[in-house]
Amino acid sequence: MSEKILTPEEIVSEFQALLGDGLQSSRVQLRAEGLKTRKSQEVWLTLDKDLLNDALAKLATFDYPHLAVISGVDVGEAVELIYHFFIYYGRGRGNEIKVSMTVSLPKDDLTVDTISGIIPGAVFSEREKQEFLGIDVIGIPDSRRLFIPDHFPEGLYPWRKDETGITIEHELAKELWRVGRDDAEAKLAARAAANASEADEGMSSAASAKEEK
Repeated sequence: MSEKILTPEEIVSEFQALLGDGLQSSRVQLRAEGLKTRKSQEVWLTLDKDLLNDALAKLATFDYPHLAVISGVDVGEAVELIYHFFIYYGRGRGNEIKVSMTVSLPKDDLTVDTISGIIPGAVFSEREKQEFLGIDVIGIPDSRRLFIPDHFPEGLYPWRKDETGITIEHELAKELWRVGRDDAEAKLAARAAANASEADEGMSSAASAKEEK
């Protein structure tokens, strides 16, 4: 990790030198936010998916990257993943830079390497993208479902916009809220019945004691 703080333009130059034609596009964006016009510096990179870990390893030489989220969207012939990182956090006001890396996964090859070897916490967001978009994260150390129940059918993905997706009108989507709820409601009903029975027994005991007096 370097002590030098690079400008967004210098960051782009570093990636151009590293990735060559593998860097498909890049842009620098400056946003003004809030009443005090706080400036937000952003670097957007689109790269070949096979170069994702190389690019991330390079980013880590500037400053250890904080992964905010991995976003994903079905764009028709492909699924796009955007990895949103922040560097230089806490290195002085105005120095923080958001670096977003976009990779495109064609639907005939919905695979991408895990980045958890560099950022272990990324596995949670990777798991989410697997179950919601139907991608395959190669090398992911934990591939269990995170949000969708295990009995949810394979081959259906809530965020997809093609025939594998589901809409809010789909019967599966309508019933997702019930996952585990039937068992919970049954337990609550049994508990209420047991409490009522105990109360009845208590009242009967009290009445019997009164009659004996």
